[in-house]
Amino acid sequence: MSYASAGEISRQIHKLANICIENNHIDPNLYDVYHVKKGLREPNGKGVLTGLTEISTVNGTREIDGRMTPIEGELYYRGIDIRKLVEGFTEDHRFGYEETVYLLLFGSLPDQHELEHWNRLLSHARRLPDDFVEDVVLKSPNKDIMNAMARSILALNSYDPKPDDLSIPNVLRQSIKLIANVPLIAAYSYLAYRHYMQNRGLYIHNPKPELSTAENLLRIMRQHKKFTPLEAKLLDIALVLHAEHGGGNNSTFTTHVVTSSGTDTYSSVAASLCSLKGPKHGGANIKAKKMFDEMKKEIKDWKDDDEISAYLLKILRKEAFDKTGLIYGIGHAIYTKSDPRAKILEHYTEQLAEEKKRMDEFYLHQAVARLAPDLMRQERKMFKPVSPNIDFYSGFVYNMLDIPDEFITPLFAIARVAGWSAHRIEELTCTNKIIRPAYMSVAHPMDYTPLEKR
Repeated sequence: MSYASAGEISRQIHKLANICIENNHIDPNLYDVYHVKKGLREPNGKGVLTGLTEISTVNGTREIDGRMTPIEGELYYRGIDIRKLVEGFTEDHRFGYEETVYLLLFGSLPDQHELEHWNRLLSHARRLPDDFVEDVVLKSPNKDIMNAMARSILALNSYDPKPDDLSIPNVLRQSIKLIANVPLIAAYSYLAYRHYMQNRGLYIHNPKPELSTAENLLRIMRQHKKFTPLEAKLLDIALVLHAEHGGGNNSTFTTHVVTSSGTDTYSSVAASLCSLKGPKHGGANIKAKKMFDEMKKEIKDWKDDDEISAYLLKILRKEAFDKTGLIYGIGHAIYTKSDPRAKILEHYTEQLAEEKKRMDEFYLHQAVARLAPDLMRQERKMFKPVSPNIDFYSGFVYNMLDIPDEFITPLFAIARVAGWSAHRIEELTCTNKIIRPAYMSVAHPMDYTPLEKR
């Protein structure tokens, strides 16, 4: 038997793919016949209740006079309003991500003494095993930073003396190490890609123990290691806003599903990270940023509502950008009238835009935020209100922070490790039952046909 040519293999795969498509078609009407909740969603879009959590609360509607009524979005971390949380640490002129992680893991805000000890603990944990960067990160560069991160997180398993111990003290130890080290893994994975695949210089900066997560990230990602106080402040706020968002989002639900099987912490976090990578989930922020990049090229007058509206209609009619008909950054599965994270980020985005002298782009974002919801309702005959979500501004923020496109979704993952860790501990503590929903088979019986008669 001789080897097939590349062209022959490609043709054969396409032929087999067509067979796959032909033999994997389920009549859409059957989902209604058997009352299947596609996407674990009710017909009104509300998620099917599959668990309980105390870690965060997400509200976009409220029952008023027996009807579910859209409300201004609400997000609570352990019962604390996200707006008050951000106001609290920003008014005190300190960074908030570290104490937010403490809140999510332990259920209460730390006092001054506890916060100082917690920051020292994170600083101590913020170091990778000896030669890990050289042996794992630099030797296998990948243009997909999320995949590189997942590989490195799984590799940490072999450096752990107790990788499979599911006792809470051990899982907490592993979680703290990952919360501290995933930012380093992400940054070094990007720098390896930048050097080996873009033929640019390589620099590896070590974290400084006295700096926050946000400060260390900016310091490591920049060759000159410099940043302004406002840049660090805004990145810190973005990390806080991305740290957690309920148990039902795709990646956190993955945490619960994978944890329920009894697997190790590294496998659980890697699985959740791979879920977050998808363009329908965490990858939406880079889509929103690229949509605005295209918009800035196509729209001549960024202050002309008519021209902006005309282009948005082209997007909705699948005539512009990626031809999907989606205006990225507008609308959310739960939030209706507003996303509280987006409203917080908008306020600080304006401050950074002023510092960077990019107010014209900020005004373009505001115009799209104002015009897109009405256009979507008219074009799609929608009744549910829609509004900008956090992805709408985050891509612009990261661009102003000189964060490369390849690193935008990894930043989301860096922050969300905190929420995943809290939910993993909650799952191990409270449930102890493997998650196994049912799928109904609608296959038709077939007789076995001997090979010579096929």
